Amino acid sequence: MHISSGRWLYGLALALSTSLLWGILPIKLKEVLQVMDPITVTWYRLAVAGSLLLAYLAAARRLPRFRPLGRKGAWLLLLAVGGLTANYVLYLMGLNLLSPGTTQLVIQVAPILLLISSVFVFRESFSLGQDIGLLVMLLGFGLFFNQRLDELLGSLTTYTTGVLIVLAAAFVWTFYGLAQKQLLSLWNSVQVMMVIYLACALLLTPWAQPLQVLQLSPLQGWLLLACCLNTLVAYGAFAEALAHWEASRVSATLALTPLVTFVSVALAASWWPTHVQPEQANGLAYAGAVIVVLGSSLTALGPSLLASVRARQARRLARAQAASIQR
Repeated sequence: MHISSGRWLYGLALALSTSLLWGILPIKLKEVLQVMDPITVTWYRLAVAGSLLLAYLAAARRLPRFRPLGRKGAWLLLLAVGGLTANYVLYLMGLNLLSPGTTQLVIQVAPILLLISSVFVFRESFSLGQDIGLLVMLLGFGLFFNQRLDELLGSLTTYTTGVLIVLAAAFVWTFYGLAQKQLLSLWNSVQVMMVIYLACALLLTPWAQPLQVLQLSPLQGWLLLACCLNTLVAYGAFAEALAHWEASRVSATLALTPLVTFVSVALAASWWPTHVQPEQANGLAYAGAVIVVLGSSLTALGPSLLASVRARQARRLARAQAASIQR
């Protein structure tokens, strides 16, 4: 079993870096999507990130071997590739129809779905604290969509379609997450991501239009490159954070990502109003976004909180028993 290094401050810094990178990503993608289609943008992101990882692993002589995969591993790899490809494309399709903040908030459903799926697939436990966190999240979503509830529930508008597409992206990401978790028993995380990135790019090649990059403005070209590197650096910081801090606390920190997006959009809209549009949300919606983040954090920290309570109870019981013996 992996044990964190205990350098929690370093782990916190890495987790916050990941949250920042993921938080500003949809703002950059939104600008690039004005010229390029979602499939081509995804193809570039995966191809660049996968190629850089391939060069790194080749130089380090740590390229993965496929023979240990076997038939079961091959099916897991196919599931991971299909799940991540669909997630990336559907996320961008939804982002085309929604604001960056709304898209980033709705995609928060993905880790919750993975957690619930792990209960059934890996027989992991789901504590009372996580149940409460899930209910808090649902309350937060209700408040966030307070201005759009009639539209969401009553008709299939562009906004509703965008929300449904992002929810579909979260759903297929769950299959990727479950498959990747199993693949990590055969390869390390860098090897897994390299193979999956390149396989996803290969899968999308027949539909990608790489020459669209020539239509980008210089600013959009730099933003596309930033999106490609974001995919690589953010996941690298995330993996390194897990080496130094507990997974539950890293996940709780990453739940801040939607708030990073909302703040980034507000700043970008004031600095570059011709490129970034402000979020169309009232005070109740912003309060709902904060509640969603709190619920997501509580869901991630549920097992740790329960373990902490049990540890305190055990210490009290031990002290009481010691006191009774002394009497």
